Amino acid sequence: MRRVKGYEGTEAGLNVINAGLGPAIVTSSVVRLDGEVIGQWNYHTQQRILSSFPTLPKAHSLRPGAVVLAGQSTFLLCMDGFSDDQHGWFWDLIARRLVIEIRYESLYGGENFSVTPPAF
Repeated sequence: MRRVKGYEGTEAGLNVINAGLGPAIVTSSVVRLDGEVIGQWNYHTQQRILSSFPTLPKAHSLRPGAVVLAGQSTFLLCMDGFSDDQHGWFWDLIARRLVIEIRYESLYGGENFSVTPPAF
């Protein structure tokens, strides 16, 4: 599984892609904002992070037990109608300030894989 910061047309966001051969089962996540651990990637953490911003992007949680199928692509955060001029704060958030580590296993279990964002 890999994470990608994407910008295509007027859509920008933080994307998780299962590039493996089989499903990935999420075991946990750790969210860091400006280096501080603030929880798992769930609704409450999303609200804590996003409530201070002028526009709310779409957010998708990956709870423990969630399955990401082989080839599946899911935005964790996504801003439709993205504009560099209006949404620079969002790009700064996903490129520099926010780190979402996702821990996962295959169907066989026990591997304790993890993925974090690439450095930008």
